[in-house]
This record gives sequence, structure tokens and C-alpha cells, in this order.
Amino acid sequence: QLQASGGGLVQSGGSLRLSCTASERTFNNYVMGWFRQAPGKEREFVARISRNGAGTDYADSVKGRFAISRSNLKMTGYLQMNNLKPEDTAVYFCAASSFVWSATRDTSNYRYWGQGTQVTVSS
Repeated sequence: QLQASGGGLVQSGGSLRLSCTASERTFNNYVMGWFRQAPGKEREFVARISRNGAGTDYADSVKGRFAISRSNLKMTGYLQMNNLKPEDTAVYFCAASSFVWSATRDTSNYRYWGQGTQVTVSS
């Protein structure tokens, strides 16, 4: 089970840090990803991090502005979001996948999902 938190309302150019805490001690067995869904749009990939945290990957739209990290000791993942833009407004979801790294940009390959946290960026 995953619990996401940290969303809120921020002005354009501002920052937020999302957290995702797992209840399972096997957290380090999973690739962790962040996805987002804006109203009327499909859920899209934002970022992912490998099981040991050594590998990261970002959607082009957030590259250079967002940073994903994790602490397997704390069973928690993070998404630091800087220089936020109005088009970043969405519900953000964390998720965990047992698939191989190459398959983890695909939402359908994530078995466990957090409940979502709203991020709203005003212009």
C-alpha cells in the first residue's frame, strides 16, 4: 500500500515536494514511479527510479525541473518539483512496479498505486 502526500497550491515558479510512503518492507524490490493526470487527459508518466536509486528517468516535460529520489530505509519515495508551471497542474500518483526497468514507463506495468495528491499551479 502506498500513501502519497505533499500536494498543494503554488504560484508559477514555485516548488513542492511530494512524498510516497510504503507500508511494505519489500519496498526496495520495486521500481517506483510518479505519474500525473490532468482533467480530461490520460494518466502520463512523470519520473521513475530504480530499485536501488541509482537509475532515474524523466518525461521531457519535467526534465531539469523535477527530481525523483527514494530512501529504502524509510520506505519512502520523493518527487521534488521546482520551477512549477501551470501546465504541471494535475493529480499526482506514486506507484510501484515489479517489472524490469525497461518496462516501467508504462502505467499498465505498475501494480500498486497511491491515492493521488492534487498539485495546482497558478499563473
